[in-house]
Amino acid sequence: MPSDAVVEDLRISALPLAETAALICQNAGSVAAQNVFTLNLDHVVKMRKDAKFRAAYLRAGLITADGFPIVLACSLQGKQVSRVAGSDLIAPIIAEAARSSKSIYLFGSNSQVLNKTSRLLQERNAGLTIAGVFAPPQGFDPASEDARRCIEAIGSSGADLCFVALGAPKQELFADHGKRLLPNVSFVCIGAGLDFIAGAQLRAPHWMQRRNLEWLWRAASNPRRLLYRYLLCMVALPGILARAARVPRQR
Repeated sequence: MPSDAVVEDLRISALPLAETAALICQNAGSVAAQNVFTLNLDHVVKMRKDAKFRAAYLRAGLITADGFPIVLACSLQGKQVSRVAGSDLIAPIIAEAARSSKSIYLFGSNSQVLNKTSRLLQERNAGLTIAGVFAPPQGFDPASEDARRCIEAIGSSGADLCFVALGAPKQELFADHGKRLLPNVSFVCIGAGLDFIAGAQLRAPHWMQRRNLEWLWRAASNPRRLLYRYLLCMVALPGILARAARVPRQR
């Protein structure tokens, strides 16, 4: 098994996509269940201002590299780490869940997306068990009493694994809350992954994904919201790479 890298004091898994999905599904529903977060530059910037967000990351069981800058930071330590985004994890996890009779729960986005996504996933994966779906209202607080009731409903559903699609940092904070109450459930944070499946949002073309240009597609799609965010990421990048390079390489 390849050794992990360290970025911003967080251990980044070096497992490729297929092995990552298999491990997540294997552990779901057992004492080995993990919270799964996908680290990108925006998360690093947010963590510097949000101690609770950083604490949730530090408690995560599995962190993957979501974005070329994180992959690059890992490479400075001599680690060959593949990009594993939350959206990319959905299909292989779902396929493995259907094969291994693990049940899933869809949490986040909106009701229309959840209904369409659950139908499409079941059409594409014979035998898949979707234990439940729920779209929280606008302004949902991941640490509130409402969140606790949502977590209790996930537990009562019998789900082994919960996909959380709330966007950062809400999804990670909710997953962290959920894992403490339901230690045998794996919470996998997937951002806009369900919206992509339902067609509510368009993901960057494959050629842009392969060339690490997905951020450019997103910025062009919503410049008012994302250009300033990406500017902060670019400013932070040199320091992140410098700190990553100082982590001792393993022989």
